[in-house]
Parts: sequence; C-alpha cells; structure tokens
Amino acid sequence: MIILLGSLFVLLIIGVPIAYSLGLSALAYFLVEQPMLTAIMPQRFFAGMNSYALISLPLFILMGLVMNTGGITARLLDLSLFFVGRMKGGLGLVNVVGSMIFGGISGSSASDTASIGSVLIPEMKKRGYPAEFAAGITVASSTMGMIIPPSVAMVIYAIVAQESVGKLFLGGIIPGIMVGIFQLFIVWFIAKRKNYPIEDIPFTLDEGLKQLRRSAAVAVMPILIVGSVVFGIATPTETAGMAVFYGILIGMFISGGAVFKEMPGAMRHAIITSAKIMMIIAFSQLYIWVLTPVLQPAAQGVGVSGVHFGVVLVSGLAVGACTPPVGNCLNVCAAIARMGIGRIFIGAAPFLLANVLVLILICLIPGLVMWIPNAVIGG
Repeated sequence: MIILLGSLFVLLIIGVPIAYSLGLSALAYFLVEQPMLTAIMPQRFFAGMNSYALISLPLFILMGLVMNTGGITARLLDLSLFFVGRMKGGLGLVNVVGSMIFGGISGSSASDTASIGSVLIPEMKKRGYPAEFAAGITVASSTMGMIIPPSVAMVIYAIVAQESVGKLFLGGIIPGIMVGIFQLFIVWFIAKRKNYPIEDIPFTLDEGLKQLRRSAAVAVMPILIVGSVVFGIATPTETAGMAVFYGILIGMFISGGAVFKEMPGAMRHAIITSAKIMMIIAFSQLYIWVLTPVLQPAAQGVGVSGVHFGVVLVSGLAVGACTPPVGNCLNVCAAIARMGIGRIFIGAAPFLLANVLVLILICLIPGLVMWIPNAVIGG
C-alpha cells in the first residue's frame, strides 16, 4: 500500500496526468510486490473499458453540451433567477440553484462548471461580485452534478462494484439536495455581510407562469432520466441516448437550427472528454484490482452496504474535483474565468464546507443515503 499510494501521490505532485499516474504507480507496485502478475496488466487495462454501460458516458457529456449550445442552460438560469434573484447575493444563489437543476440533467460536475460558469461568472463580475467569489461558488456548486442523479461517477462505480445504478441514483438525492441547501445558506450569509447586490426581478404570478412555461420541458428531464433507470424502463445507456435526443428537440424549439450548427463541435468535445475519462477508468482498474479486496470487504465487514459506500465515495470525489492540483472542476473554471486555480480554490473553500458537512453526516447517518432506495426499490 505504501508503494501504491506513495508513488501515486508523488506522481500527481510533480504534474503527471492522473491516468498515467494511476498506471505507473500500479506498475511500480506489481514490479516490487508481484512481478509475476505484470503480464496480466494489459488484460486488466482493456477489461476496464470493455463495458456496455460505459457508452452512457459520452452521451451524458454530450447532453450537457447540447443544453448549453441550445439555450437550455440560459432558461434554467432565468427560472432560478425568478425564485431567488431578489435576495442578497441573488446571482450567487442562482448559481447554486442552477447547478442543482443542471446536476439533475447532465450527470457531470465538469459540464456543470463549464455551462453555468460560462454564463454566470462574467455576469457576476460585471455586477460587482469579486472574481474569487464568482468562480469559487461556480466550482463548489458544480459538485452537485456528481452527486444528484444522474451521475457519471455513480455509473462508473456501479460498473466496478457491480451495484445497482438505480439505487445509487436514488441514494444521491438527499445528500445532493443537502449540499445545495447548505451552500445557499453560506452564499446568503456572505452576501448579507458584504452587502452584495440583489436583482430587480418582478415577482408576479404572470412572470412565474411565463418562466415555468419556458422551462417546463427542461425541468422534467431529471424525472424522466432518473425514473427510466430506477423503474427499469431503460438502461443507463439507453436513457442517456434518449436524453440527448430530447435535448436536441428542445434546443430546436429554442434556438432553431443553431443547435445543429454547434453539434459537430459538441460531439468532438464529448469524444475527447470521454476518451480522457476512459483512460482514467482503464488505468484505475489496475488500482481497483489491488484496493478493492481491501476497501469493499472492510466496508462490508462493518455493515456498510455497497450503495451507501458508493454514495459516500462519490461525495468525497466531488470535493476532490475542486481541490488542487488536479481538481477537474478547478481546471475547467480556470480556463473559463482566466484565473489561477489557487485563487479559485480560496474562493470555493467556504462553500466546500457544506460538502464536508454533508459527507460527515451521510457517514454517520446511513439513512440519509439508504432511505429513498429502500423505500422505492427495497433492500
């Protein structure tokens, strides 16, 4: 374990990409401890990518990109603005609410960061919010994209641990909503102390009905996506494909032919991003080969179910996505906001306290994770 974890830590510190760090540290372990098993490493590498369910990954990523290029993200933000824009730090609150809704559609924290951040960070800076605050809340709130179903990370864990995708999706609902509620409170508290602006949004029945009509077709997407998986109507891969098609249809009504003009670029981006993720998954299989016999039996030995363990794991990974030096969301946000990841992390730190608190609570109170899966599907 010292060789495996120590070499990984050193490789990450010196800037080796995470996929190759995983592979090289696993190679170091096998060369020292199990040299006879090194011949099996290529087989394990390719086995890590040989899964039908992994086809859902590029489709979920493409769905998030279609939402952004088709104008769907902007409508979700307008809906959020109507409900919370009149409070102190209105755009910060919109950032969190928008991420909660977007997280229930895209399944990816990085997609959440890119979509929400590209719209709100420039607007927040224009309205007088500090750049660190705008970028920090964008990164921290995007963690819900990994926890609130659907979740790409949970699909990956379900494949590796042979657990139910539907149960994992349901298990992430309460923790994801808790993160959002706690972050909303932190944004409001900071905004009130620093007298951040409010947004002049008419709060009338007519305006509310208008926003609901504009966003209704989008708002039902999380229910359709999660429901089809949980109740066995479709597999995660089939659901992701249908969600992309549904997103394109909505985009056609919102932006006309613009969604088709952007599709080649969106598909190219989805392919490249998926390839990076697949490399990480493939190399991580070598790691899992060693660590799975340690972590999963240990969790099971103290009575922790695989679903509970998976949601806790993903919730911890969500914090890691916002932590230097290799946090994926940090690096995406740095490219959008043109800021260093150190400044962004400082801005995100107060809001990540919500994630840490929720992580502690779901570790201590398993019912926060297991209540919905047990009630809907059963033990």
